[in-house]
Amino acid sequence: MAGLYPAVAPHDQGMLAVGDGHRVYWEVCGNPGGKPAVVLHGGPGSGASGYQCFFDPDAYRVLLFDQRGCGRSTPHASDPSVDLATNTTHHLIGDIERLREHLGVEQWLVFGISWGSTLALAYAQSHRDRVTELVLGMVVTTTQREVEWVTRGVGRLFPEAWQRFRDGVPEVDRDGSLVDAYHRLLHSSDAAERERAARNWCAWEDAHMAVHAHQQPVPRFDDARFRMCFARLVTHYWRHAAFLEDGQLLRGASTLAGIPGILIHGRLDVSSSLDIPSELHHHWPGSELVLVDGAGHAVNEGFGNALIAATDRFVDHAPGRERQ
Repeated sequence: MAGLYPAVAPHDQGMLAVGDGHRVYWEVCGNPGGKPAVVLHGGPGSGASGYQCFFDPDAYRVLLFDQRGCGRSTPHASDPSVDLATNTTHHLIGDIERLREHLGVEQWLVFGISWGSTLALAYAQSHRDRVTELVLGMVVTTTQREVEWVTRGVGRLFPEAWQRFRDGVPEVDRDGSLVDAYHRLLHSSDAAERERAARNWCAWEDAHMAVHAHQQPVPRFDDARFRMCFARLVTHYWRHAAFLEDGQLLRGASTLAGIPGILIHGRLDVSSSLDIPSELHHHWPGSELVLVDGAGHAVNEGFGNALIAATDRFVDHAPGRERQ
């Protein structure tokens, strides 16, 4: 994708024990003396690889980490024996703070994409004094209403794909919560049943994120380990509406007054409807809403450029260092 910063290798990395038997993989890229930023990846369960391309490596010190249970963190949620009880939004907020303290960071810019925007808002509202700015893309708050939309409501736009998704659960479950039904299948004692459920779940993810008929499927879904981890973690968080009170993040948006925030959303994003970032922007004094034409729930060139423009804006560039 044109216009991205180079994918620089990390200059520091490690595994941090965060409690409950979890060890979180982290890495730091960019300028060791640069402006601190933390990246909160999507999913839940997608992992943090590649996000450094949205930051000027000469200006930023960027922390990327794989949230509990996914990527290079352990134990891995693809393992059916792994209990997810200690994998909640509140646990992840605690992990962010442990990483901040471990790296000796006082304050930082918080960058979140999709599910990461929910986590970023929850973190910022819990630790306002640690956040200098927020850059959020594909903005969601993971309420019950949003979960119902992405698993049922949006099916009217993709009727054939949605019917396959719905028919992937037992007939008795098809008129109820599809998240709960898939969660049960993904925790089945039958390995083949778990694998079918993971495939069906990820096929539906591919369908509702598509903007164009020629859009390529997400290649990571071809990996059985990634697929299982992703499906287990997404259904775990969605069936609990991110372990937050209904509407909590919207009600708390006003507490972010004074923290600059840029909300970036695709005009064609049907996975996460535009009313969510619009309402957040309305309740968050000092925030800015940026709409990207032609973008859905995936990073295309226009969306990538908007993310970079946002992170660039929050850096005091020295003379001659302006982005060309």
